[in-house]
Amino acid sequence: MELKDIQELVKMVSKSGVSHLEVETKGVKVIIKNENHGEAVVYQPAVAAPAPQVIQAVAPAPATVAAPAAKQEAPAADNSNYETVKSPMIGTFYRSSSPDKPVFVNVGDEVKKGQVLCIIEAMKLFNEIEAEVSGRIVKVLADDSSPVEYDQPLFLVEAI
Repeated sequence: MELKDIQELVKMVSKSGVSHLEVETKGVKVIIKNENHGEAVVYQPAVAAPAPQVIQAVAPAPATVAAPAAKQEAPAADNSNYETVKSPMIGTFYRSSSPDKPVFVNVGDEVKKGQVLCIIEAMKLFNEIEAEVSGRIVKVLADDSSPVEYDQPLFLVEAI
């Protein structure tokens, strides 16, 4: 396993909010723990060795997470009409029903209460997430095909 592979794993853990990940391939075991807004990466051979290498890495996630929050605070004066559609479960976020189909909604689209906004796959079940209010999509807050957590913001909707 190369350093770039480990760095990619650290990025994935910090984006997904997972607190613990263990990967073992080709005689190398990598353990990534997300504790106190930092990442502890332990890199060690799977076979017994006198002194396993330990790599400490600070995750860039807090800066990445803080940036979108700052952008949302900019239009704070008009924020009273915004409704946040949050994930009702842990799963994988999809903007369309399949890769060859168009996305359910884009930024600027008008939506009606009950209209499907996205799909969240959880345990091989595809759950349609519907708009809770009628309005206009202001921002899509999750990346397509990315893992989402319970109560994670997915869309920002300007209520009409």
